[in-house]
Amino acid sequence: MQCNLYQMLYDGFREHLTDIALQLPTADDWSYADLHQHSARMSHLLATQTNVGDRVLVQVDKCPPAVALYLACLRAGVVMVPLNTAYTARELDYFIDDAEPSLIICRAGDGARISEQSSCTVFTLEEFHSAALTATEAEKIVPRNADDLAAIVYTSGTTGRSKGAMLSHGNLASNAKTLHSLWGFEAGDVLLHALPIFHVHGLFIALNTAFLNGSRILFLEKFDTAHVLDVMSAATVMMGVPTFYTRLLASPDFGPAHYAHMRVFICGSAPLTEPTFAEFEQRTGQRILERYGMSEAGMITSNPLHGERLAGTVGFALPGVEVRVCDDSGTSLASGEVGIVEARGPNIFQGYWRMPDKTAAEFREDGWFISGDMGVLDSDGRLSLVGREKDLIISGGYNVYPKEVELVLDEVPGIAESAVIGVPHPDFGEAVVAVCVTEKGKQLPAQSTLQASMADHLARFKQPKQLLAVSELPRNTMGKVQKNLLREQYRDLFSPTAD
Repeated sequence: MQCNLYQMLYDGFREHLTDIALQLPTADDWSYADLHQHSARMSHLLATQTNVGDRVLVQVDKCPPAVALYLACLRAGVVMVPLNTAYTARELDYFIDDAEPSLIICRAGDGARISEQSSCTVFTLEEFHSAALTATEAEKIVPRNADDLAAIVYTSGTTGRSKGAMLSHGNLASNAKTLHSLWGFEAGDVLLHALPIFHVHGLFIALNTAFLNGSRILFLEKFDTAHVLDVMSAATVMMGVPTFYTRLLASPDFGPAHYAHMRVFICGSAPLTEPTFAEFEQRTGQRILERYGMSEAGMITSNPLHGERLAGTVGFALPGVEVRVCDDSGTSLASGEVGIVEARGPNIFQGYWRMPDKTAAEFREDGWFISGDMGVLDSDGRLSLVGREKDLIISGGYNVYPKEVELVLDEVPGIAESAVIGVPHPDFGEAVVAVCVTEKGKQLPAQSTLQASMADHLARFKQPKQLLAVSELPRNTMGKVQKNLLREQYRDLFSPTAD
């Protein structure tokens, strides 16, 4: 049976070949026929440079040829390894050594430098696309099984070296089909796409669901508030990270003319604060649909399209996916108890590339994947996240979950957002520290004032022992706060030798 993901996507858009697929701020739109034909020629060229199953490392800017290249990799049966364009030459060395690609496709200007780093064939995207346009248009779609690899997505590597999550054609197909149905994609839907395409969110979740629907995609190079507002009135669906929504709310120009035709706003990749959720609903009349996913699984849970969407929760397990909350031994906990989120289903990845020990450590014998996220299920099965397992703070022998403290801090007047971390402390082992961004023109409240305001909400051991003001929190490209950087920056805060 043909399980190549491209075949499924093509079946979704084949009736829309004359329609616009990627609408650009310029007039150089690409139709679905363009995507189909360009990816066919690229696939033919890939077949002359690689063998089925080889890795193709891709570090390119967001543009239509990059999307065609993704589809070409699927068609040719090679494994795409998309990389963040922010990675340096030194970081790139690791990925080249680990993935051992047969081919590297990079940005203009990087070709000579990368050729010096690797013995494999290197093209810039412009060179590869230009050469492909002279190639034969190959209609062939290489047969793939459901468990054959489609991509290796490297995790952020905040605790050690990056791990390559191996995603199969079946993993990506199951997520695409489920989300296309769950989020109610319908004829005429237009997707506003301002996400990067080297990440699961922008590359697989957003594009694959739109392709299945034959939808027009408003294809923006990045999130720029003015550009987003220029095109939003033509969209019906938007997928974004919390930063997108806070920037929209910060714009006085954001009004009914922009969101009147929007069917659903979807948010993920980082936690959405309850104040942002509430302010967005007050401003627009729409509740953001928050969901939960990760590189290793695509989407795992989602708030409902039709039904109650609760602030601070990430909803229910997707159809066909199981979710549970467990203790360290893998024993399921009762509703209301905090533990490690585990998941099982057709969306779960095939393991970590060339890391069998790490793979074995993060799977139970019966197939449950140990996510490393801490969460709690309510009696209805709705999941709320309280942070990463590695972010858990143990202060004076007591467990402190950062999310619980952050939710209280974000309600304090003058605090725009916060990140709670644990840093070494001579008496408590770890001390709770809050790193906060203040609202414009405001200052952090005094420690005594804050403790008084938190007294009714948090036990004393959970309250921050120190507040720190910063202009902004460090984030990765998907908007996740990089708490590892904060922990490193403030690790000596309570050291006897600290100034």
